Amino acid sequence: MKKIKNIAKDLSLFLSAFVPMFVLIFIKLVIDMLNNNLSFNVLNSLNFATLILLIGFGIGGLIWNIKSTGKAIEIEIISKENITDKHFLGYFSLFVLFALQLNLALVSGYCLFVIIMIFIGIVYIKNSLFYINPLLNIMGYNFYDVTYKVKNGEEKEAKIFHKGDLKINAKYFVNIKNDNFTFIDTKKS
Repeated sequence: MKKIKNIAKDLSLFLSAFVPMFVLIFIKLVIDMLNNNLSFNVLNSLNFATLILLIGFGIGGLIWNIKSTGKAIEIEIISKENITDKHFLGYFSLFVLFALQLNLALVSGYCLFVIIMIFIGIVYIKNSLFYINPLLNIMGYNFYDVTYKVKNGEEKEAKIFHKGDLKINAKYFVNIKNDNFTFIDTKKS
């Protein structure tokens, strides 16, 4: 059951990474409709419904990942590496080009959109690329590889999202909810 929940969290974080792109595509479709460049037909209705669902699932999944609770433990950060920006530019350019050039008014464009999203999703989740998330970055979160110490002195490693800068030797409360990533809940000192 825990593995299924982790997969659902991974998938929802993947969808949240594309919310800005989905919004761009949605806006593009609305503008094309208002300028009479697109007609309101079954395919365009399917496009709108798909985008609304993907935006909803992405935002809902992000809230679920950030707000889900578990047993919080106190940790002390020993070392950190901010990896937010390592591959962000390549990813960002990919989805801007993808959003602007794709013609969803054609059945082939819609099918291509679905296939590309499946391919990217497989790579994203299989390689734990959760740190490449423009929506979280826009919201002020950074993604860190950290080494931390728990109360008994044992050292562990984790991948952690944190809003703002994570301080070394500071104590935080965190729920390790997922093997691939977690969010820091609150700072203690």
